[in-house]
Amino acid sequence: MSKEKVILAYSGGLDTSCILKWLLQKNYDVICYIANIGQDEDFEQAKKKALDIGASKVVIEDVKESFVEEYVWPAVQGGLIYESRYLLGTSLARPCISVGLVKCARENHAKYISHGATGKGNDQVRFELSCYSLCPDIQIIAPWRLEEFTSKFQGRQDLMKYAAEHSIPVVATVKAPWSMDANLMHVSYESGILENPANEPPKDLFLMTKDPKDAPEKPTRLEIHFKEGLPTLVKAEKIIYTKPMEILTYLNKIGGEHGIGRIDIVENRFIGMKSRGVYETPGGYILHTAHKDIELFCLDKEVYRVKQNLAERLADYVYNGFWFSPEGSYVRKCIALAEQSVNGYVKLEVYKGNVTVLGRSSETSMYNEDLVSMDKHSNFSPSDATGFINIQALRLKEYQRVKTSSNIH
Repeated sequence: MSKEKVILAYSGGLDTSCILKWLLQKNYDVICYIANIGQDEDFEQAKKKALDIGASKVVIEDVKESFVEEYVWPAVQGGLIYESRYLLGTSLARPCISVGLVKCARENHAKYISHGATGKGNDQVRFELSCYSLCPDIQIIAPWRLEEFTSKFQGRQDLMKYAAEHSIPVVATVKAPWSMDANLMHVSYESGILENPANEPPKDLFLMTKDPKDAPEKPTRLEIHFKEGLPTLVKAEKIIYTKPMEILTYLNKIGGEHGIGRIDIVENRFIGMKSRGVYETPGGYILHTAHKDIELFCLDKEVYRVKQNLAERLADYVYNGFWFSPEGSYVRKCIALAEQSVNGYVKLEVYKGNVTVLGRSSETSMYNEDLVSMDKHSNFSPSDATGFINIQALRLKEYQRVKTSSNIH
């Protein structure tokens, strides 16, 4: 009797290497799927490791361009930021990887998809909701939610012991057992000593960015162009980049050198608990700053406010795993419609952890230099402001009258 096939979302790290071995011990035929999403990884070494452990096949797929163009760029266009600080680097990667997992499952006639996301985290929700949206008939094996698995493994210390028993090489050590997730947009760190929110991140933890104190003494000037809210061109140091992946890669390089985009936050997980995460998103932070500036420059005031409300909702949808939901699709289309007039460029200076806007220009902006000028009236009648102020003051006067007569404090 043939074994049931499982597609395992494989990273080559501690968790998924141990899960691979565990699934093999459960008599599954395991095919490992590795998405190259821009992480700094030796994919051939990861493939060899998976095959050595016992995987029947390893599929490595380069999805970097898809990740940037279909997920990161719409997030920049939307100005998406979760709880006012997190630029959603990991959250955006999960639906992109899920597309590859489902494709791999279909091509290999696999009934199951498995992953190494923990039962306390967000990624289990993101992966599974995405996979169910793309392939409703797929079945998920989530070891970190199975009593048989969790009774054997409490956490990373037990996994490291299991790995040693089965001669599985791992990068994590008992001395520095934090968890890391990387892609072309960012690197995130959590777990281990970072679980105590009072502990400062170790200085050797960061991979994408320098400490701002060690950044170059000379600032870097950039010009970022947008069309309908999407980045189309970056000009810097007499070099021009126009392809999305080239733009993000270059901004990561410049941002990393200047220590841009580091945050250390406690956030609210979808599953109902708070967690501490340390993130570095250099290129994404530069793009977010530039986009926010050109957007306010171009959009009508009320359209901007409606769009901001939608962006907050969409940031929640992305964080919570609803990229492929009907509401997620609808809001992305609404935002894209609002962004049609967000065209032009922003001039920036990047220097020692800071991104400073120096100027902006657009042919579709709502800004009217002639109308706003303090040196001429243009077609604005100053006397009209008197009636405007009087009407606005009516409510305030009435409130004060009632407050005074009723002795309300």
